[in-house]
Formats: sequence, C-alpha cells, structure tokens
Amino acid sequence: MSEKLKDAVLAEAGSARKASEEVAKAGAYLYPFKVIHSIPQQQTINAEFADPNVWNHRASFTLSPTKISGVPSCPVRAGPSVSGMGITTFMFVFTYLPQMTIMAFTSGPLAAVSAALLVLSESSTITNLLSRSFLVEDALMDTFDGTLIARGQEPLVAEGRQIKPRSSGNAIARLGKVFTKPLSKLKPQAIVRSLILLPLNLIPVVGTLLYIALQGKRIGPSLHARYFQLKGWNGSQSDEWVKRNRGAYTGLGISAFALEMIPFASIAFSFTNTVGAALYAADLEDATK
Repeated sequence: MSEKLKDAVLAEAGSARKASEEVAKAGAYLYPFKVIHSIPQQQTINAEFADPNVWNHRASFTLSPTKISGVPSCPVRAGPSVSGMGITTFMFVFTYLPQMTIMAFTSGPLAAVSAALLVLSESSTITNLLSRSFLVEDALMDTFDGTLIARGQEPLVAEGRQIKPRSSGNAIARLGKVFTKPLSKLKPQAIVRSLILLPLNLIPVVGTLLYIALQGKRIGPSLHARYFQLKGWNGSQSDEWVKRNRGAYTGLGISAFALEMIPFASIAFSFTNTVGAALYAADLEDATK
C-alpha cells in the first residue's frame, strides 16, 4: 500500500510539474499584468500597447487612461465596486474570527493568514458570481469587443454585433446592436464547484495555492467565452481548442483569479482581466493570418 501511495504521489508531482511547464511556456498568464502595467500612475508605458482608445465606457468613474496600443481605458462602475467592498467587509466582520478559530487546529500559527486568504477567496467568489451575472455582464462584453476593435479585429466582432463607421469615435463608441444571444450568466455548477474547493484553504498556504490553481483552470476558458461565441464555435469545438491550449488557459485563469482576490478591487480587476483576455484573443487571431 505504501508503495502504491508513493507511486501515486510521484505521478501527481510529475503531472503538476508538467502542467506548470506548460503554463510558463504558453505565457498567457502575463496578459492581465500587461493591462495593469498599462494603467500608469504618472507616465508613459511600453509603446507596444499604446493607445488611449476604449476605457471611458459607461463608468460612474474611471481609472487613469492607458497608453497601451489596443487597450481601452479601464471602466469601473461605482455600484459593483461598492458591492464588492460591502461583501468583503461583511465576510471579514462576521466570518473571519470563526474561521480563524477553526483553522487554529489545522494551521497553527499560520491560522490568521490562512483564514484571511480563505475569507478573500470566499468574498471574491461571491462578488464575481453576483457581479458578472447581474451587474456588469454587458459592460464586460462591450469592453472585450471594444478591445478587439482597437486591435484591428473588426471582422471578428462583426460576427456578433453591428459596428458603426470609424467616424463614430473611439472603439467603444463604434459598438452597435448585439446580434448573438447573451452569454449564460449565473451557473449553479460554478457555485457548487467553488464551494467544494473552498476546504482546500484549510491546508496552510499550499492549500490556497492549489485552490487558486484549480479555480484558474476553470476560469481561464470562461474568459474567452465571448471569443468562442464570435468565432461561431459550438461547445465541442471550444472544448477541443481549450484542451489543445490547456496550459495557456490555466495560466490566464490563475492570474485573473489571483488578481480578483485582492480586497475591494475585484470588480476593477474583472475589467482589466477582460481586456487582457481580449488582447490574447487578438494575438491568437493575428497568429492565424
């Protein structure tokens, strides 16, 4: 039995190492960070991405305009952001101490850190499920499409919506009526999966990292749901593409999920992650030309 267990552990370790190599080699995990790097506090950024083209769409307030080519300036609605703050604050006030008490038995001196990471994971999951489903779904789709237009992918976007003439203004202003069906919103299986994985956070540090990795594997393909829709792919075609590019989508999802765990900023990062995913889609399209 001990030999079988040892072999199983070694096999899992080898599988994890291979998966890590695929994630690193694909490089898609960098896209969300490229967008963040493009939102300057004071000055100029990497010219490869420079163009203040989209970020002012339907926002109650906005972040600083970007100077990155094909990247819109980041839209952040006040309502969803306040909701995220409220959910995170509520979770820390009412669930942090009970969970830290429980984790004292499993994490010892790391209980405070592990409990904080667990609460952040829970808050991020709740905030994103609710916000993406009911508050910012349309704005995220417009941000994705606008970024594609800013990167010269009008023919692709035209498969799913009307595009106004260039004289209409920037990329977001050129977005017209949507032809395709809205993307599915709240999925019960996503909630169930998140709840099932949450106990991983009871394992100090390593458990949280594993939780982020597994959530990233799930979230990565969903960041390109709009891309697959514009391509006209059915479920099996999308699944086959994701399977062939599993490392890239896992890396993209890990970065996106980790950023959206940051307290009070998950909604803002959901927009920057959307722009990053659109940039990756545009690069994929360019690579096929």
